[in-house]
Amino acid sequence: MANPRYLTKSRFKLGLECPTKLYFTKKKEYLDQKMDDPFLAALAEGGYQVGELAKLYFPNGHDITTLDYENAEAQTLELLKQDEVIIYEPAIRFKNLFIRIDVLVKSGNHFDLIEVKAKSFDEYEEEPFLNKNGTIKSPWKPYLYDIAFQRHVLSSAYPNSTISSFLMMANKNAECPTDGLNQKFKIVRDESNIKGIKVSSTLTEEDLKKRILIQVPVEDEIQLIYDCKDSKERRERNFFDEVEFLAEKYQNDEKVITEIGSKCAKCEFKCSSEDEENGFKSGFKECWSSELGWQKDDFNAPNVLSIWNFRKKDSLINSGKIKLTDLVEADISPKHDKKPGISASERQWLQVEMVQNNETKPFFDAQGLKREMDTWKFPLHFIDFETTAVAIPFNKGRKPYEGVAFQFSHHIVYEDGTVEHAGQYLNTEQGKFPNYDFVRSLKEQLEKDDGTIFRYAPHENTYLNLIYRQLLNDPSDITDRGVLCDFIKSITKSVGSSSEKWEGDRCMVDMWDLVKRYFYDPYTNGSNSIKYVLPAILNSSDYLKEKYIEPIYGSPGGIKSLNFKNWQWIELKGGIVTDPYKRLPKMFQDTSEKNMALLTEEDELANGGAALTAYGKLQFTEISDYEKNELESALLKYCELDTFAMVMIYEAWREMIRLELEEDRAA
Repeated sequence: MANPRYLTKSRFKLGLECPTKLYFTKKKEYLDQKMDDPFLAALAEGGYQVGELAKLYFPNGHDITTLDYENAEAQTLELLKQDEVIIYEPAIRFKNLFIRIDVLVKSGNHFDLIEVKAKSFDEYEEEPFLNKNGTIKSPWKPYLYDIAFQRHVLSSAYPNSTISSFLMMANKNAECPTDGLNQKFKIVRDESNIKGIKVSSTLTEEDLKKRILIQVPVEDEIQLIYDCKDSKERRERNFFDEVEFLAEKYQNDEKVITEIGSKCAKCEFKCSSEDEENGFKSGFKECWSSELGWQKDDFNAPNVLSIWNFRKKDSLINSGKIKLTDLVEADISPKHDKKPGISASERQWLQVEMVQNNETKPFFDAQGLKREMDTWKFPLHFIDFETTAVAIPFNKGRKPYEGVAFQFSHHIVYEDGTVEHAGQYLNTEQGKFPNYDFVRSLKEQLEKDDGTIFRYAPHENTYLNLIYRQLLNDPSDITDRGVLCDFIKSITKSVGSSSEKWEGDRCMVDMWDLVKRYFYDPYTNGSNSIKYVLPAILNSSDYLKEKYIEPIYGSPGGIKSLNFKNWQWIELKGGIVTDPYKRLPKMFQDTSEKNMALLTEEDELANGGAALTAYGKLQFTEISDYEKNELESALLKYCELDTFAMVMIYEAWREMIRLELEEDRAA
């Protein structure tokens, strides 16, 4: 028998994002691009252990584990006959509304409703949830609307009871009481591939004595939502009417027509043309076709959703300017910012202009980039980090979501053009805090000369700043503390939040910035992620194709590699270079292509989803030595490609500059 069409808290959240999504969700014909492997999602998103830890702070509770609506509700009703009871995951229904509460504490006629979130919270922040004008801060809205919905269902089902509502989160100021606490909450698969948490029998009172989760009252914030005072934006319906509206539409399986906008860029209900030919549907295309009258070919034309870092997409969409061919220069208003290279707005207009002119050749400011290159000192060093941040720390004294740097790769390019994979670091030992050894190893790699160091995006600089603060604040006896701190300062610049300001003599050069200022390839469709820039530059550079179509990487007399042998980076299919990342061995052998794509997809703000997921599997799960070795091997290859991608981009630029200088001399 099919499950009844209840509005649950996850569906309520989906409906708040876009009511139309309620019609598409859980229908096989509409492909959903979100992760559909619960085990991998648990590893990738992190924090699933927090829910299990929260239960231990409320001992002697009853856990309702069934996923069946009726059984869960029946078990809950039976337990709530008791005057005093604690229930984990109780099922509460009111009409067509249905929720599972993380922790519910009943005491007489009063309920404590506790929603556990894998999010950090600063207990010392004066107004953590509110803006200066008294409205709710945007990052907190999804969490507070979630618990507001749960409170509404609970109070409707039990109108004569009083309720206190709480968010329970990781306290960013709390210190972990013991070593190895994280490893006592293992993520496991069951026969149905559903993720779960296995709590170690070695868990002690000492592990729980000092709480790293904090219970935060949110009744006042919920009341703002109920009173429509949480935002200055005008609403079509108040909170309660919105709940009723979404519940009715979902119950009747009725599609809500929603205005299209920039939010559609993140719609998960998309599929490829190949999927459509196989009978699947794209919810995204249905909405845009309905609103704009578009046909199949219209979706092949680049549109405003792809414009990089552009904040006026909604105004253009509202004015009917959707395709890049519809735009004029005044729509972007490009302005120079008096810095070398092109400004952000000039780059945005360049993207539009190249589409309008059907240009496929990359834009390249050879003179501007040559001026940058002339300041670089050989040998050139290219580095990339893999990092994670977990809710339950690995070590005593560490704080929730404190950053962990577990891997780096390092390539060198010498003045004569010789390339080598010079070094790497990977620590997967369970429960070990690797950050200081990580920096020691990085220092050993980079201190042999004073050559220029490169990173891609701010991530490496941010993490070295974090480790610098960890070193300064660590009460342990670290004999080389000063040496490590001095090294970090020599290759970084201080972040904005730092009270101490510096910029090192060998401060890393950000290739991401160089891409944004001096290079644009239409093949990237506006993205500056290295995962898009690399395939683009491989397809446009004859030099790279000729060099790397030969199996010279990791071969005798070729390019030194620590993880590859006789590897051929260029593989052509139909004249197009296959993305090198897609040719690497699968990080997870039993993972679908879709899930792997989601794990490896990244933008400028997200780093290494696949790597931190693999690290999570090595840390929080029980795996065989064989699988551990396979995962470690895959991690090393992925990270090596990250730095070699930077090398190949550099090599392509160097050759493009050489060719342009030759042309200038010939002219």
